[in-house]
Amino acid sequence: MSVVSLLGVKVLNNPAPFDAKYQFEITFECLEPLQKDLEWKLTYVGSATSSEHDQELDSLLVGPIPVGVNKFIFEADSPNLKRIPTSEILGVTVILLSCSYDDREFVRVGYYVNNEYDTEEMNDDPPAKPVIEKVRRHVLAEKPRVTRFAIKWDSEDSAPAEFPPEQPEADAVEDDGTAYGAEEEELEAAEAGAVEAADGVREDAEDEEMAGAEDTAGPSAPKAEDEVSDAGSEDLEAESSGSEEEDIEEEEGEGEADEDMEMGEDGDSATHAEAGKGGKLQGQHPGEVMVH
Repeated sequence: MSVVSLLGVKVLNNPAPFDAKYQFEITFECLEPLQKDLEWKLTYVGSATSSEHDQELDSLLVGPIPVGVNKFIFEADSPNLKRIPTSEILGVTVILLSCSYDDREFVRVGYYVNNEYDTEEMNDDPPAKPVIEKVRRHVLAEKPRVTRFAIKWDSEDSAPAEFPPEQPEADAVEDDGTAYGAEEEELEAAEAGAVEAADGVREDAEDEEMAGAEDTAGPSAPKAEDEVSDAGSEDLEAESSGSEEEDIEEEEGEGEADEDMEMGEDGDSATHAEAGKGGKLQGQHPGEVMVH
């Protein structure tokens, strides 16, 4: 747990000329009395490709620190142009505001800074040598990047753990590799047993199916088939005999109708013909039932 917590940072003069001082209003909270002072620093990143051009703009010691919420103004000089490459004076760079206790940094706030000319004409067509009097800086105070670090304060209890705590009981625990190997063996044995049991059940089921097939294919089956065929043949014979008798009756009816037509007069022949036709329809009626 940090004894000092940063509550807020406000950039006062923003935007401002490139060579103007930086001003920050810093608010922080102290939870317990401190034996030493807090050191605040402002660092200007002169180049994005190398840290050799970084320069510390200013540092400030604040103390003694009372318990509670505290606020102060931190001012820092503008960067030294001689330590910045000419090609990187204009454009976007970074400033870092940090605080340390007993040479141990516990918080850092980073801001992007955009350096450009104050006129569009010069920005569109910048001169070969930068004109510092025309350059203005704009700190992107709305988007700070805050990084916190755990440090040791005055008491040893506040020191962060550098190594994991000792765990003597962990030596008595069985090695994970051995336990894992034993579990694998048990798993393989269980799977093998399950496969054997499944094979046994499958064989028993096949034997039962074969036995059932033999029972159904016994001598009684052909007998049933013979009975069915005999019954079918009897029905067919009965139907055929019935049809023969009907055919005979139909022939007799036709013969009588012919005779009646020959022997009778015109009126009688028509009447007998109709009767013969009626007899013929009666003879055909059972035949239709047989077909269905």
